[in-house]
Amino acid sequence: MPLLAGHRAVGKDMKNTATLPLELHQATENLIENLLASEAFLTYQQSLVAMNSDSEARGLLDLLSTLQAALRHKQNTNSVTQTDVEELRAIQEQVQANAVIMAYSQSQQGAVNFLREINMEISQTLGMDFASLAKQNTC
Repeated sequence: MPLLAGHRAVGKDMKNTATLPLELHQATENLIENLLASEAFLTYQQSLVAMNSDSEARGLLDLLSTLQAALRHKQNTNSVTQTDVEELRAIQEQVQANAVIMAYSQSQQGAVNFLREINMEISQTLGMDFASLAKQNTC
């Protein structure tokens, strides 16, 4: 199974935007490879493919998004009805009952949690908040 398509772009951009010592560049590439090959990311990638392949799941999420936007608009004009709320709740229940959507959501949260753990490990090793440092240097 192929890894996330964005991986090579990440490495390529890094080469173009920063001059890294060769050892640091190689360590960064190794970290990326290991992250993308991790169980958390492989599970996420598989669930993303399943989600994108499931028209029912995509349709439910599209409908949920549409109903949420409509409800926000109605809230701004004080025109929300009980029927609007009930319709939104019914779709939310269908979304929560959809196994493909729930697997995707859980795998996404698993990948986020895994990245948080990696960030903590790097931060402890460096003695500073790695994510904050990386954010400052990339924005």
